[in-house]
Amino acid sequence: MIQSILPFESSEDVYERVFRTLKPRTAPPEFEVRYRPYANLDSRILLQEGHRKILVKVSDQLEQAPPAVHEALAHVLLAKLYRKRIDPEHDRRYREFVNRSEVREQALDVRRRRGRKEIESAVGRHHDLDRMFAELNVNYFDGELRKPTVGWSKRGSRRLLGHYDPAHDSIVLSRLLDRAEVPSFVVEYVLFHEMLHVKHPVEYRTSRRCVHTPAFKRDEKAFARFAEANRYLKKW
Repeated sequence: MIQSILPFESSEDVYERVFRTLKPRTAPPEFEVRYRPYANLDSRILLQEGHRKILVKVSDQLEQAPPAVHEALAHVLLAKLYRKRIDPEHDRRYREFVNRSEVREQALDVRRRRGRKEIESAVGRHHDLDRMFAELNVNYFDGELRKPTVGWSKRGSRRLLGHYDPAHDSIVLSRLLDRAEVPSFVVEYVLFHEMLHVKHPVEYRTSRRCVHTPAFKRDEKAFARFAEANRYLKKW
């Protein structure tokens, strides 16, 4: 059950009260809550001074959120910190708020203004993403997909081989793919996957965020060497 925040409670009071519900037999530490100008809706929680203090850093975009949302976030962050089960009701309450269209639109605008996008030329040492985009657009999108900024990342990443950033309208592929030993069809597949994110934006369903919709997955399988590319990447 979610308890409403009292009108005279400070942010620190909220976290102390939630702490007492999660760890009723433990004396609460000192809490400090700071609202920071993050580019995203980020929140961080840190133990300090040998567990005697907990520092919470929350995006300033959430500072004016309803009291119940602040309480829900406190439950989520403290449960993660102490590796406890996150109450589904608190998780749902927080996600429903951040998934609201007006909150998402504001967050996208803030990320566009505050965030920096580091991107290299689309023409790499071994693979030309501009040429690949044009060919994929004709072959799979009837030449109708609008083209965002496309390029290689400044630093290589195996964890994130590619991503589409709607805030900066850009597709970025990991520089690790720009190697002679990486087959062109593999690079094309990763690029094709990100192009599908342009065609199929993320869908928000109250507390759920669907990145790969059924339509996305159906279109992805149309790639001529879909299975072969996936096998290569699983071993890579």
